[in-house]
Amino acid sequence: MHQISTQPNATAADRRSLAATLGVDTAGDEAVTWDRLAGTVEPVADSTFASRGEAIRADLAGKLDVELLERERRALWTELERLADVRAAGVPDEPGELYDEVAAPGWRLYDHFLEIGFFESLDENLPRFTADHIEATARELILAAPLSSALDDVGFEEPEKLALLSTVANNTERLARWVPSNQIPDGVEFDTTNVPPLHQRAMGGALLWIDGLDRHLWQNEVLVTDDILDDAARHVKAMLGGLFVSTTAIHDLATDETFTDEQLTAALTAGTAVQIVSQEELLHDVFYITDDMRAPSELR
Repeated sequence: MHQISTQPNATAADRRSLAATLGVDTAGDEAVTWDRLAGTVEPVADSTFASRGEAIRADLAGKLDVELLERERRALWTELERLADVRAAGVPDEPGELYDEVAAPGWRLYDHFLEIGFFESLDENLPRFTADHIEATARELILAAPLSSALDDVGFEEPEKLALLSTVANNTERLARWVPSNQIPDGVEFDTTNVPPLHQRAMGGALLWIDGLDRHLWQNEVLVTDDILDDAARHVKAMLGGLFVSTTAIHDLATDETFTDEQLTAALTAGTAVQIVSQEELLHDVFYITDDMRAPSELR
């Protein structure tokens, strides 16, 4: 079976940059691992991180459908496990055959979140992406044992978890371009009244890109290489991983409440950040097929 991994994104330089962001010394020969970071990193000292999570809890109290969250979280789990088979199938025989089903649990969650005002709550209570907020998010993530265990359960190996964490911590400038709808400045060249909340744009965008994969691969079969198929599956796994992180935190909020307020804030921030970066990577690695990426022409 073809193994799907997000690991190629976590280069040695990425790991060193991640460690530097978290204040971990990498001068020695010791490898940068999840366990090493978790044993070294200090928790967030910013009290607003807890207050943001507390405010989100208050906003969503009594609104979450626990049964739906449990069902669709399990469905996400299933689709993550099934991605290896999707990749092994290669180019779909027709549009809608492979990746549409992968995105289906995400759309059902999206509809529920839309109905209860979830996205508006996040825009209201979470800040825009800044270097300080992203660093604090990465610190809380590495210390969130329940979240680490959940990623283990759905098949994210240690290097892949580091890749997700690196995606959050090492893309400050890229993430900063995504602005909450209530913080878009006056004078921009478009009507801001109908701009959806940031986290809605991120989740909906990721799911739309996944939905579009079948048709894109099918229409461009003569151009598609194994590397492009690998990248497609890898970025989809990362996007679903980001969504799984957010959904796990929301499910915990509605049930066990083992996540701290700080961890809730971090998980929701990180889940969105991973979906943002990964959909942009999918666009450039899979949808924009340049001459140097494409399969050789059979006419040459």
